[in-house]
Amino acid sequence: MKKTIFDLPEFRNQTGVFRDRASAGKVLAEMLGAYRNSHATVLAIPAGGVAVAAVIARVLNLSLDLAVVSKITPSWNSEVGYGAVAFDGTVMLNEDLVSRLHLSRQEIQEGIRRTEEKVARRVTLLRGNRHLPDLQNPVLLVDDGLASGFTIRVAVKALRGAGSRQIILAVPTAHEASVRKTSEEIEAVYCPNIRSGPSFAVADAYEYWRDVDEAEMMDILAPFFKSPQG
Repeated sequence: MKKTIFDLPEFRNQTGVFRDRASAGKVLAEMLGAYRNSHATVLAIPAGGVAVAAVIARVLNLSLDLAVVSKITPSWNSEVGYGAVAFDGTVMLNEDLVSRLHLSRQEIQEGIRRTEEKVARRVTLLRGNRHLPDLQNPVLLVDDGLASGFTIRVAVKALRGAGSRQIILAVPTAHEASVRKTSEEIEAVYCPNIRSGPSFAVADAYEYWRDVDEAEMMDILAPFFKSPQG
């Protein structure tokens, strides 16, 4: 079978392997060297993925754009995602988690509405009226980590619907089970730090970890976008 998951054995099951998202981007850029100066497009998933993707795009001399996707969370916990909404309006729910959270239909619909508004606002703020890049060329889909993988799978579904034929996922760190499941839906996964075990936190791969806000994302994107409306 053709290998579709690429990692770094020396990073396997290790924590604290990256100083920050930028250093993780440098490691991924080295792994993705075959795409240097190609027609591939780097697509970042906000928010944390933007800091990783910008380094990859700069090092490999590739264009950078966004695949705006956001997880749907209950009002009492912004870390638990029971679904996700993508830039094209795609909505998917993790039915197993919905059941375990005992969410009412009204709570679910309210969560979807809030997330749709968030995604629409971010699309306008960060991308303006820019057209999607040519998705006939390879897409390097980048986030800062892969836990359950649900948000990534929603992004993949939206990109396939928009015509993407070759999606390569590039994430610094991921849980092994999620990598294997996600790899079934795309062409390849590049992930230097794959970890197994009963518990997994993306932040554990980094020495320095903090949230990335929208102002910081705009600063990172500014050298790649002439203007949000450009």
